[in-house]
Amino acid sequence: MPNRSKPIATTGETRTMAAVVQERYGAEPEAVLRTARLARPGIGPAEVLVRVLASSVDRGTWHMMAGLPYAIRPVSGLRRPKLPNPGRSIAGVVEAAGPEVSGFAPGDEVYGTATAAFAEFAATRPDRIAPKPAGLTFEEAATVPVSGLTALQAVRDHAEVQDGQRVLITGAAGGVGTFAVQLAHAFGAHVTAIASTPKLDAVQALGADHVIDYTREDFLAGTRRYDAIIDIAGNRGLRDLRRALTPRGRLVVTGGETNGRWLGGADRQLRAQLLSPFIGAHLGAFIASEHADGLRDLTVLVDTGTLRPVVDRVYPLAETAAAVRRLLAGRATGKVALALPAQ
Repeated sequence: MPNRSKPIATTGETRTMAAVVQERYGAEPEAVLRTARLARPGIGPAEVLVRVLASSVDRGTWHMMAGLPYAIRPVSGLRRPKLPNPGRSIAGVVEAAGPEVSGFAPGDEVYGTATAAFAEFAATRPDRIAPKPAGLTFEEAATVPVSGLTALQAVRDHAEVQDGQRVLITGAAGGVGTFAVQLAHAFGAHVTAIASTPKLDAVQALGADHVIDYTREDFLAGTRRYDAIIDIAGNRGLRDLRRALTPRGRLVVTGGETNGRWLGGADRQLRAQLLSPFIGAHLGAFIASEHADGLRDLTVLVDTGTLRPVVDRVYPLAETAAAVRRLLAGRATGKVALALPAQ
């Protein structure tokens, strides 16, 4: 088996790479994503070039691919995508570091985030990567950055989950949800996880104390109240979610989709923040920040056995459209990864 951590040679080699290419917006991955050979990205004096050995897809991948809701287009590109592809998460080996970079050198195994990550090479900043957890494969590590950071910030920083609290997590079998269940359990909470029938056992194995099949039961019915609700994939109204909170409970809206092309699910997040100052409970939402400090926190949790990625399936780079399709179909439990060939 080839040593995937060995830096590739730089003398006499071509300066192109295999990459996913997206030239227009579209909701169907097969229609807009293809593979091609592109020039490798250059790096500035304060950047790092990573030879990408694995990546992963998440709901944000689809939003960037589709250009929806329209509110993201000032960032992603008004008429067509600014970036070659919508990938964000990476795990791989440092190929080169700019002269102003300290702490990373060629050959270092790293994970984190980068733009246009569905490619054999990606340029990124050193404050967006961290040493890869030693016990994870590259494919496992690539599933952690975006979803793991979102879950950590939702559970620890915004829901402020503490020992003995009752916590409800919707979308518990998804990429963010599988991390959130483990984190809430590790912080000592009694976790109620919402998932569909085929995924209940997997979620319970992650530490959920109680699971509810949303296809058979209204998880907000009844008199049970929660100190925190982390709403990752729900579309329930804020009024219903508020009723399920304790008087001083905390609702954190991290996801949820609607058919609105202008705001999508962001309208619930905005309304939650506007309503929060006028009630006893705390209603909030956030956009996860991608930074090395959070990645290092996740590494500690992984290394101590507190957190482990749940990898549903691994696809080759050439089948990125199929990986996104599996995510959109709701069939995945945990994360869908991409593996790139060793150089």
